[in-house]
Order: sequence, then structure tokens, then C-alpha cells
Amino acid sequence: MATIVSEQITDAVTQSNVKVLGEAPAMALGSLYQTMAHSTGILFENAISAQQQQNTLAQAASNMGVMQIYSMDTMADAAGTEKMSQAGVADNLTSLLTVLQSFRR
Repeated sequence: MATIVSEQITDAVTQSNVKVLGEAPAMALGSLYQTMAHSTGILFENAISAQQQQNTLAQAASNMGVMQIYSMDTMADAAGTEKMSQAGVADNLTSLLTVLQSFRR
């Protein structure tokens, strides 16, 4: 039993299908452009964040360098005192050997 459909209905369905197919490339490109714009925005945000972190590290390194320059005499005195307090490499090796031999007993 065949059902007859009005030509107006078939024309409307056909035109809707053609409209959807015709708009598909434009919709796809629009979505692509939005995705690219979003990705580019994130790229710039990450670049700015990396620059801020590099600036912070540069400031910290500069501060450490200045602190070391200002404390140069104190560091030299500390190194000299440390060298004077050590009797020498031979005594250090002897002490190490004594400790190791005490573990064998």
C-alpha cells in the first residue's frame, strides 16, 4: 500500500538537507577558527607566564650575586679558618681508616 506524500513536504525536506550540507563547510571553518584563536590565546598566556618566571629567577640570581659580593671578605675568612682547622688529608684518611677498622671488630 503506497502512501502519497505531498510534493511541498518533499521539497521542504530536500531544501533543509541542502541548507545543512551547504552550511557545513562554513560551520566547520568557524569552529576551526575559534579553536585556533583559543589555542593562540593560551600560547600567549604561557609565554607571558614563562617571562614572568624568568624575570623572577633573574632577580633572585642577581640578589644572590650581590649578596656573595658583599660577603666576600666573610667567605674568605670562613674558608681560611676551615683550612687552618684541618690538619691535612693524611689525618683525615687515618681517621677514616680507624673508623672503618672499628666496624670490623
